[in-house]
Amino acid sequence: MHEEARAVHEGILRRQSARESSARTYARALPIVPVRARGLTIEGADGRRYLDCLSGAGTLALGHNHPVVLEAIRRVLDSGAPLSVLDLATPVKDAFVTELFSTLPPGLADRARVQFCGPAGTDAVEAALKLVRAATGRTGILAFTGAYHGMTAGALAASGGARDIQVARLPYPQDYRCPFGVGGAHGAELSARWTESLLDDPKSGVPLPAGMILEPVQGEGGVIPGPDDWLRRMRRLTADRSIPLIADEIQTGVGRTGAFWAVDHSGVTPDVMVLSKAIGGSLPLAVIVYRDDLDVWPPGAHAGTFRGNQLAMAAGTATLTYVRENGLARRAADLGSRMLDQLGELADSFACVGEVRGRGLMIGVELVDPADAGSEPLDHHPATTSPEPTHTPYPAAPELAAAVQRECLQRGLIVELGGRHSAVVRLLPPLTISEEQAAAVLDRLSDAVAAVARRHELHGPHHGRHHGPGRRAG
Repeated sequence: MHEEARAVHEGILRRQSARESSARTYARALPIVPVRARGLTIEGADGRRYLDCLSGAGTLALGHNHPVVLEAIRRVLDSGAPLSVLDLATPVKDAFVTELFSTLPPGLADRARVQFCGPAGTDAVEAALKLVRAATGRTGILAFTGAYHGMTAGALAASGGARDIQVARLPYPQDYRCPFGVGGAHGAELSARWTESLLDDPKSGVPLPAGMILEPVQGEGGVIPGPDDWLRRMRRLTADRSIPLIADEIQTGVGRTGAFWAVDHSGVTPDVMVLSKAIGGSLPLAVIVYRDDLDVWPPGAHAGTFRGNQLAMAAGTATLTYVRENGLARRAADLGSRMLDQLGELADSFACVGEVRGRGLMIGVELVDPADAGSEPLDHHPATTSPEPTHTPYPAAPELAAAVQRECLQRGLIVELGGRHSAVVRLLPPLTISEEQAAAVLDRLSDAVAAVARRHELHGPHHGRHHGPGRRAG
């Protein structure tokens, strides 16, 4: 029976390779064929079981096939309700909007409007950009280095991988690879000061923009939490200049970072929120929520055939309610903090682990290569103006991260890669992960990192532990 299952598994993978686009991504690094799933666990066609810390790239807040989600879907199916209704009003949609609005940051919920978009987050980003341009009469957009907002033309133009310049780029603050070489609060202050200078300098080459879009925690950029004080500074400087602030909460929303929305950590109320992934309870759904005074676009200014997905709205309502009523955001904060502390030991033990960072159950481990650095990074105080030590990080090591991902898969753990150089091993477990499951995830990941580190050290000189920041809980 095992050989038969293996043959089915390999046959499906062969046919996928022969028939699907070369643009496929996850399937290349994760050669599995899921056939059953529940919670954190996936069973493949070959009979193997895996702990899934990819969770549909953060879509599965409650894990696979959670009972409350399945029951919500069954109720709609059994009721005979239409499954797709364009933008018509339905009881299912009304319940979803009511629950969604009850979770919004103070100052937005009581004057919010919602636009249902095409089912992918990238379409909601497009809608947000169109909205602020229509509302302000301006065209320019401010975005940040390392950003990821989607794969359509406008969303790509605001992402870190853009091929031409349609959007003004601003430095996103980070510790390990601070663009100013200092990190911490001082690095975030320099980032904010640069932004203010760009906006207020009449010769900066950047006219007053239609909006600023940011991720409160950069996901694909390498799991980099935006400091709360910096986010508040961005809110103030945009508000003072009548620039709408767009928060992309596609991956950070619905409890992922330890608050229901990641902007809640800083107390910031954006003008526009872009939401997708977990709000659909595992099914495709995307919306923007925005201040009512921005609601100036004419009928049909943004539309989409599949914006009326009733099953997704029902599953989303069940998910939002469950996360809220069961305090899963607070649990994500507590469990995520403990996981970060334990993973910090990897940064203390292995020179190839540059930094462990994240917020809540959005965690990243950056792999680096000390052997390629040429010399030990130096900490120093080069001037009298910097209150914090500068540091030179080791080079990113995407090949080591890929090796860790392979070792994890061999141990039955599914993880994602991200970051500027695909050198960050990412954990996005469901918010329902148990303490025992979290311990198993950490054991398997730690074992995988240790195996890769041992092999790497055999092939290059060991430079010892660097003195840059080794962890950050966000």
